[in-house]
Amino acid sequence: MLLASNRLFLEDDAQPWETVGEGVRRKVLTYDSQLMLVRVEFEAGSIGPPHRHVHTQMTHIVSGRFNVTVDGKMRVLQAGDTFHAPSNVVHGVVCVEAGVLLDAFSPMREDFV
Repeated sequence: MLLASNRLFLEDDAQPWETVGEGVRRKVLTYDSQLMLVRVEFEAGSIGPPHRHVHTQMTHIVSGRFNVTVDGKMRVLQAGDTFHAPSNVVHGVVCVEAGVLLDAFSPMREDFV
């Protein structure tokens, strides 16, 4: 498989969606060995369950409203807000109002490709 990093431009229509939970789907946008960008769409009421991974994650709320928990602290975030989940810190979201998250991971998530 050709790594996305070998392409300088990626058209949205060429990237497939993957269902990852009830009311949740994601699309890997681009990546190289050090960084990955992923769009995740949530229906209202859907959940990104608490989890942890070795990757540093930074997430931008593109649209919607989410209850976001990072390291036991909860905030209600909406379009324009961001959160940071450091390596191995438990984090998760509950979608209050249908929306889209833009996740950046470092290093890239090999389990997503």
